[in-house]
Amino acid sequence: MDTGNLALLMIIIVSLGLFAMIFGIMYLRNKERMAMIERGMNPEIELPKLRQNNSSISLTTGFLLIGSGLGLFIAYMINHFALADNDNPAIFFALIAIFGGIGLLISYFIENKANKQKEL
Repeated sequence: MDTGNLALLMIIIVSLGLFAMIFGIMYLRNKERMAMIERGMNPEIELPKLRQNNSSISLTTGFLLIGSGLGLFIAYMINHFALADNDNPAIFFALIAIFGGIGLLISYFIENKANKQKEL
């Protein structure tokens, strides 16, 4: 199988998988709400609040992307200058994960500090 057909097959499979995942989530959410209505519960009140305020989501996403970008940049610099273009993909994945995790930790500490200040 040549690469053109393989790329087309991957696009089709990923698209179908994404559609199935979104459809499954919506279907299960609807089933849960219908079961709550049958039991006499109000689905708008009884469902847990999973959404945070927009500022914390933006902060978390921003720090994650900054950390991942910094990890990718440092991995490129190490690969280009220190390893003389060996193209070791493990460095890229490891540093993206490490710096992305550091970004999430920084976001957690900032949100925790902000929540403590709100309580006072």
